[in-house]
Amino acid sequence: MAVPALLTRLYGLLVTAASSLQSPFLLLVRLYWGFQMMQTGWGKLHNLAGVTEYLASLGVPLPTLTTPVIVVLEFAGGILIMLGLGSRLLAFLLTCDMIVAFLAADRDKLVVFLSDPDTFYKAAPYPFLLAFLIVLIFGPGRLSLDALLSKRVSSS
Repeated sequence: MAVPALLTRLYGLLVTAASSLQSPFLLLVRLYWGFQMMQTGWGKLHNLAGVTEYLASLGVPLPTLTTPVIVVLEFAGGILIMLGLGSRLLAFLLTCDMIVAFLAADRDKLVVFLSDPDTFYKAAPYPFLLAFLIVLIFGPGRLSLDALLSKRVSSS
């Protein structure tokens, strides 16, 4: 076998092996970061007045209305992300939530993402933002209720 053919075959095996890890990886991302988001929402659920006051101090419009929406999104959204149900829609909404969190509470960390990336990466919204972008872009994977429901709908 010629060297280019061997390299092509080996590269093909690498791609196949790595691709087989896509759904388990997406499951791990969904389980870990969905659980973290659920816990965040749960904590806020038990301190609605404090969260409302905090959002008001940040200048978030209509904090009395915004608080329950954000809390329900984070708590229920975290659970649904873990299950892989409505994943892309929830990942989009949670991505927007994290962008607003950056803009409202961590703007100083957001504006230095090119000049001081370590500060940007250490901001609380960053790992959530990254995780939800992964789910938004790549979907929940085959190990999700979305995939199961999609199979049932397509087989009907």
